[in-house]
Amino acid sequence: MARGILSAQLGLLLFSLASCGGGGTGSQEQSAVYTPPATAPAATNCGSACALSAEDVERVIAQAVAEAQARNVAGTIAVVDRVGNVLGVFQMQGADEFTTITSTASLGAPVVGGLEGVNFIPATLAAISKAVTGAYLSTSGNAFTTRTASQIIQENFNPGERDVPSGPLFGVQFSQLPCSDFSQRDLGTGINGVGPHRAPLGLSADPGGLPLYINDFPVGGVGVIADGIYGLDKNIADFDVDIDELLATAATRGYAAPVAIRADRITLNGKTARFSDALVSDLLSSATTTPSLAAVQAANGGQFLAVPGYISLAEARAGTVFGESASGIRPANPDIFEDAAGQSLDAFIFVDANDTNRYPARDGTDQPNGDVVNRLTAAEVQTILNEALGVANQSRAQIRVPVGSQARVTISVVDSLGHIVGMARTRDGPMFGADVSLQKARTATFFSSTGRKDGNAPADILGALPPPQYLAPLPEPVNLTTGVLSTLDEAGPIFLDYVLAAKVFLGDPQALEAAGAHVAFSDRSGGNLSRPNYPDGPSSGPPGPFSKPAGEWSVFNVGLQSDLVYNAIIHHVGFVLGLAPDVPQNCTGDTGLADNAPFTSVGSVGNLANGIQIFPGSVPIYRGDVLVGGIGVSGDGVDQDDMISFLGLHRAGERLATGLHNAPAEIRADQLSIPGQTSRLRFVNCPQVPFIGDDSTEVCDGI
Repeated sequence: MARGILSAQLGLLLFSLASCGGGGTGSQEQSAVYTPPATAPAATNCGSACALSAEDVERVIAQAVAEAQARNVAGTIAVVDRVGNVLGVFQMQGADEFTTITSTASLGAPVVGGLEGVNFIPATLAAISKAVTGAYLSTSGNAFTTRTASQIIQENFNPGERDVPSGPLFGVQFSQLPCSDFSQRDLGTGINGVGPHRAPLGLSADPGGLPLYINDFPVGGVGVIADGIYGLDKNIADFDVDIDELLATAATRGYAAPVAIRADRITLNGKTARFSDALVSDLLSSATTTPSLAAVQAANGGQFLAVPGYISLAEARAGTVFGESASGIRPANPDIFEDAAGQSLDAFIFVDANDTNRYPARDGTDQPNGDVVNRLTAAEVQTILNEALGVANQSRAQIRVPVGSQARVTISVVDSLGHIVGMARTRDGPMFGADVSLQKARTATFFSSTGRKDGNAPADILGALPPPQYLAPLPEPVNLTTGVLSTLDEAGPIFLDYVLAAKVFLGDPQALEAAGAHVAFSDRSGGNLSRPNYPDGPSSGPPGPFSKPAGEWSVFNVGLQSDLVYNAIIHHVGFVLGLAPDVPQNCTGDTGLADNAPFTSVGSVGNLANGIQIFPGSVPIYRGDVLVGGIGVSGDGVDQDDMISFLGLHRAGERLATGLHNAPAEIRADQLSIPGQTSRLRFVNCPQVPFIGDDSTEVCDGI
């Protein structure tokens, strides 16, 4: 079907759419037999008392609706549980059915390209992504929001400052994607499924997504969209009056995050994080007089909606109990996850609907350097996971209170083709870190594949991918005579443009090629090449070769990272609008709205299956000088993520004595000399005094 016909279909479709609170902490995850160290939360069997009931979901929504009515506005509200099951999506009468993605609309010259300006996004998808973000960034030790996300993903941290590095989670917005092969999907059965689930637009930075807590335990999130804009806050020097955030704050009454663990009680790189610009004292409605949702509907309309791929019934439903098998995460067998002394590592695993470990340690699927004997073995993968878990348990978290708590993370190991060969997590790790740790492991492996002669060098893979097909925004307003979209913009850059940019920037005509010299890239070094100001922050620095240049860059149009997944995101939106089958569980190789064979998978790539990530926390794995895989870590601070992956692999190599180790120092990306640049790429950056009850310093030096 030609691009114009699909555009017309989309346009016509748009035209036709004219409780409890109180003390106590704990979770089923925190009730494992293992006795946690003194720095861990107390073990409490919380069970169903720490899960959202259908009545809780209705109350949360009713409180947001009451505040909206008090302000004479209308919005869309979504509620999810901690693993991303959508528990209810409610759209008020008169609410906008669509929203516009933009982070630059208020600028004199707004960015054009990528997702910027796309304005046919169903409001339901924006609300779900905001709710998922509030849930996925929060734990028993920290409560973050979409406003926190806005602060930590922008080109400078803090946003608006000059000559400072980017946000610590720069790029995390392109995770939990609807095309991810890791994230679970609603099965259309009307019941909850095991998680973690996907977010339709990735993680959100648009204020109005907050976590929900019961008995001080995180149980999910709520997201609200009422202003028609899915964006972020470019200026954090003031306090906003944000309608989405006000309604979301009203929704959390009785389910609010404990004050002691909110983002504004946590420092990141010495700067205080932001939680919310809205206060309960700002609200016009009262929790004590909020009518039931049924009464609200009877008086003012509004309705629950089914959302394809997320919730099949137009009603509220109960959430899962986190840490029990039905949630998709449960305690692991302590006999498998133990340290060298035989002590339990207090690990947790991801399970399927049959309570079976989705990602047990297994042999690699590849033949590194053409020889099967080089591949990772299941025993080696298990040892890498165990040693990394041990480092995490020993390490002091960065984004968790109280100070001195253990780092809480997810760990992923992949083979040299990016296939998952093992995953595990610590207790209470933030949910976003699962998909992200896998992205990180794959990204390090992908960019470290220069010199491969088997067709899997980065240039080979990128050269075979269809380009992103950028869409032009709809006319304002939609042409009600024809109902037809404006024509599409020209296709975005072909991916070999990024390869060429890397060759020029690195001064190496064979960069990323099969014929090139082998270079080991971590996510920190690849991230340097993805920053809009190399190496990370200086306003005079040039854009990295994987970044869009000034005037084109935005958080919705970052460069290679966003272009790799652009077509798949638009494909998924088309599915929700009823124009296409759902996007495959692979984020690359989608043709998007191409003139020929639109929304077709033509070149899915295993080591890019859930996209790439561009903030630190991964290293490639070597046997001798042969790349055999990658390890990625995400959850409790990027320097901690770096250290857990780097030091965990090192300790595993020493324990195994099978030739596994970190990349040889002489081939690491930090050894590259870049023409015209005084700053080299970084490989890893480990915390100064990282361990609990131990004053050891510079623990990564000499490895």
